[in-house]
Amino acid sequence: MTGGSEGTAASTRLVDIVFPEHTNHHGTLFGGIGLAHMDKVAFIAASRHAHVEFVTASCEQVDFTAPTHLGEIVELVGSVTRVGRRSLGVEVELIAEAPLSGERRRCGRGLFTLVALGEGLEGRGGALPPLRPGAAAAVPADDALRMVEMVFPEQTSHYGSLYGGNALAAMGKAAFIAATRHCRKIIVMASSRRVDFTSQIHKGEIVELIPRVTGVGRTSLTVEVELWAEDLLSGDRRLCGMGHFIMVAVDALHRPTVAA
Repeated sequence: MTGGSEGTAASTRLVDIVFPEHTNHHGTLFGGIGLAHMDKVAFIAASRHAHVEFVTASCEQVDFTAPTHLGEIVELVGSVTRVGRRSLGVEVELIAEAPLSGERRRCGRGLFTLVALGEGLEGRGGALPPLRPGAAAAVPADDALRMVEMVFPEQTSHYGSLYGGNALAAMGKAAFIAATRHCRKIIVMASSRRVDFTSQIHKGEIVELIPRVTGVGRTSLTVEVELWAEDLLSGDRRLCGMGHFIMVAVDALHRPTVAA
């Protein structure tokens, strides 16, 4: 699948979980982590619009209006709102979601300006493609959850491609979020039936995870997760992996006790 030459108003969605290493001493999402997430989704949204190399020039009007707590799902949505000749603006919303109740609240918003590198516009008329707000976004018609990420050098193996353990962790996280949203219970992973990797994912590519609940039992769910890679410059996409995970709903998490 190849991206078109003209930009659209499609939005990009990054979904994560607030783990302890993401929190500050108050037990809420550290502002620096929130900013990093916002910048990442702004970069991906810009790259998907124009398929050229970008750098962040500035961020403005960044407001954190409510805390995001440990264990909550955090969703960031980036949309290109302005396009100039060599730069564009992306609006990013940060939304927190309580995993058990499903309550959602907007916790932050920011405007990011990204500039295309000079060589990236060669052969493209010397200018970014215009924004077409009325155009149909290049998003499949189904309503499956789609989660994007970037492959940075620290996530790669000595071969320079996404390390399998990091890919498995991302797929497991996607399965957890899909299962939690389906039943709004405490979810743990019971097993992975099968995971197949069919293509390498290279440094600098976009990763998109698409989890779908495919089976529901009395206390367990089966979640199928597709792992896609997307080239930033061409927009070409390829299916790189598929996994099937068994997630179980539990009444409470039982922590082992240690005798004194």
